[in-house]
Amino acid sequence: MPAFLREHAGDALWAAMIYFGIRLIFTSWSKGWSAFAGLLFSWFIECSQLIQVPWLNEIRSTTLGALVLGRGFLVMDLMRYAVGILGVWFVDRYVLKAETER
Repeated sequence: MPAFLREHAGDALWAAMIYFGIRLIFTSWSKGWSAFAGLLFSWFIECSQLIQVPWLNEIRSTTLGALVLGRGFLVMDLMRYAVGILGVWFVDRYVLKAETER
């Protein structure tokens, strides 16, 4: 796998998963609201990594906790989440819409 993808794709895919999770749970929401909520949720999780309390760090030290809550705050992750959600929103809005119209 190219180094660029190895470095950036995981966070973008994580944010895409959040978007589709929101679309599955809140079916009455528009795609735009779902993208906005996914971005807010992703950024909230990233910003929560600035909080370093023992019980939260204990959760983050587990595999599941690290996958959901992350480990350390990076500004670049905010950009990766935005790109991931924007990309999957585009696919949901234009590509999948075209598939259902056939």
